[in-house]
Amino acid sequence: MIKVASHDDILCHWGIVTSPMKLFAVSDLHVDYRENLDWINSLSREEYQEDVLLLAGDVTDDLRLLGSSLRALKSRFSEVLFVPGNHELWVDGGEFSCSLEKFDAVMSLCSHEGIRTGVYTKGCVSIVPLLGWYDFSFGQPDAFLQRAWRDFRACRWPAEFDSQAKICDFFLRQNDRYLSTDNAHVISFSHFLPRLDVMPAAIPEHRRKVYPVLGSARLDRQIRKLQPAIHVYGHSHVNQAIEIDGIRYMNNAFATPKEARIARKELVCIFDTEAVPSVLAGENRREPA
Repeated sequence: MIKVASHDDILCHWGIVTSPMKLFAVSDLHVDYRENLDWINSLSREEYQEDVLLLAGDVTDDLRLLGSSLRALKSRFSEVLFVPGNHELWVDGGEFSCSLEKFDAVMSLCSHEGIRTGVYTKGCVSIVPLLGWYDFSFGQPDAFLQRAWRDFRACRWPAEFDSQAKICDFFLRQNDRYLSTDNAHVISFSHFLPRLDVMPAAIPEHRRKVYPVLGSARLDRQIRKLQPAIHVYGHSHVNQAIEIDGIRYMNNAFATPKEARIARKELVCIFDTEAVPSVLAGENRREPA
């Protein structure tokens, strides 16, 4: 039987999106701060019902609060896409013995609440979640960071995960199945930074002590294999939008109440099919094979 391509199939083949969709992005909501949680609850229940939210990690380490926050967001958006951050894997509260056990619990919670943690495709647009961690490819932590960085105390790992690089290996391997995702428009997102040069040059030297725990250069190699038009990341709490070698890297962290100067404190629309965004319509558009 010969399948006759529809009008929409032909348009999609050429990278022309026919289904209306707005994609909003935010990270680092940190709803343990009351005003951040209040912001979620203040979002319109009508305005975003046809839209998709990309949530790039660090909502809270409290599993119950994570569930209620995700439910609040899901009630306001058509779809919510999520990758866990480092805060979601803290286990010093005593409920979980291991951060991998907590990771499984977080992913099960997302499944139960209808939150997407895999590739989401709507027509000609595919959105790809990429897990990660840090492996000190951005530098070695000094004595201060080793004492101060809470992950080193709040996360617990199986004995075989005896280095941050091995922890990073585990999460990056989960991404392999998604790296062949192909569509007219591909967008990816992670919590951790894929490269250090997305950080603004104006960051003071004393603030750069955290650079070793921001992410992994190996994550960017996966992104380069995937070749998205946009990659959204979080974790640094420094809002940014910069194009490097044909990929637009974006951070829209909500961050803590004290970080209003470096965080935008609002949703940002990164893709609107009806506006034909230039970042996706020009040289980054994939040509049909």
